[in-house]
Amino acid sequence: MIDVETIDLGKDWLEELLYLMGIDALVSPLKIEEDDRSCWLVIDKTNLTPKQIQILIGEKGHAIDAIQYLTNTLVNMDCDRNSQKAYTVEIDGYRYQRQEELFQMVERVAQQVRSTGKEKEIKNLSSAERRQIHSFLENSKDLQTESRGQEPDRRLIIRLR
Repeated sequence: MIDVETIDLGKDWLEELLYLMGIDALVSPLKIEEDDRSCWLVIDKTNLTPKQIQILIGEKGHAIDAIQYLTNTLVNMDCDRNSQKAYTVEIDGYRYQRQEELFQMVERVAQQVRSTGKEKEIKNLSSAERRQIHSFLENSKDLQTESRGQEPDRRLIIRLR
């Protein structure tokens, strides 16, 4: 169960990182009720310029992915694997929009796999995006996913069970 202290730890760490980057922004935690191990950390864009927002997101989301990776790695550093928490860093609706894009892409690819019976490979996904797709399809009765290859050429495979 993710508790208030753990949520605050992630929030405070991210606010300190932003401060060190010269970005004056608050972070609001958003606990996901159906998942007791996750928390979204939403960067308040109220006082940010469009350029600062774009810097935080980065090209193809690389900066926000890196910030999220650092948050998860460093905040969970002293935790054993079973007590680690998953933080999702969000700004300006980027994650919500990207999640919807991924969901639509997975629906298209899943339909192709079902109709052809052949596995499909999806390239150019961050590790967080691959995890999202694994989660989207984990309860599928007819499809399964796996990751192949090594970073930076790691790919997600969708195939029939």
